[in-house]
Amino acid sequence: MKKFEDLTEREVLALAIGLEEEDERVYADFAEGLRQDYPATATMFDGMREEESGHRRRLIELFQRKFGEHIPLIRRQDVRGFVERPALWLVRPLRIDAVRKEASTMEVETRRFYEKASARTQDASIRQLLDDLANEERGHEVRAQELDLPEQVKADEEVAQRRLFVLQIVQPGLAGLMDGSVSTLAPVFAAALATQKSWDAFLVGLAASAGAGISMGFAEALSDDGSLTGRGHPWVRGLICGAMTAIGGIGHTLPFLIKDFRLALWAAGLVVLVELGVITWIRRRYMDTPWVTAALQVGLGGVLVFITGVLIGSS
Repeated sequence: MKKFEDLTEREVLALAIGLEEEDERVYADFAEGLRQDYPATATMFDGMREEESGHRRRLIELFQRKFGEHIPLIRRQDVRGFVERPALWLVRPLRIDAVRKEASTMEVETRRFYEKASARTQDASIRQLLDDLANEERGHEVRAQELDLPEQVKADEEVAQRRLFVLQIVQPGLAGLMDGSVSTLAPVFAAALATQKSWDAFLVGLAASAGAGISMGFAEALSDDGSLTGRGHPWVRGLICGAMTAIGGIGHTLPFLIKDFRLALWAAGLVVLVELGVITWIRRRYMDTPWVTAALQVGLGGVLVFITGVLIGSS
């Protein structure tokens, strides 16, 4: 995997061609999935697909003039700074709000790519084309934000601010909270049931929470540098993710400071329910996940890990 800063102008253009081709195909799938229920929106995506196709043709023409006929294969997953896209276009039926968010995120990422590529390009003709495409992507971004808002009830600035808040704060924090709250259940309750001692369970929970926090923090910080996705500084995201992971694990560890083992065990179980409820609420509030779906997803994971800890601790 190459760093974006190490790409040559030839490779930058090849990557841009690949990005436009991928966006074109995604928009085609969006249009097909929305055509029956949202024909007007599908028509708009057809138009965006055609525009992306035009972008790709212009990039290919410039590439051929500058570097010849062969275009090297460089994909988004070959360059640091991009994040993996969920295959939303394969889901049926498509939800209009989810499509809007994904399309807006795609356009933000592509625009930031063109802006950053243009800033480090020396060739005047390449820089001009990249600047032009960045400006055109801004128009796509606005259109994507307005998909399910026929009457603009919110200012574009508020929409962008909320999206960045979710990308930079909520997503890494939620990932950490889920990992800390769920993954540490097994070691904490296994130690509690195996030793029947509150202090031993507390030490195990503290160690598991701290270790998980450090691990998740580094994993998030090293996942991408945020320069192309707008997800913010990687170490800030890593700090948020790591801290929330530790908090998620320590939450149901603190009750084991209670000397009475049975009381501590029941208190820890109650805290676990509160943690899972908070995670469900966050997923509903910021990820637009239906209440029932969010509760089932979070609850199933928690129950499976909890049962694992109980079985191991009781053996």
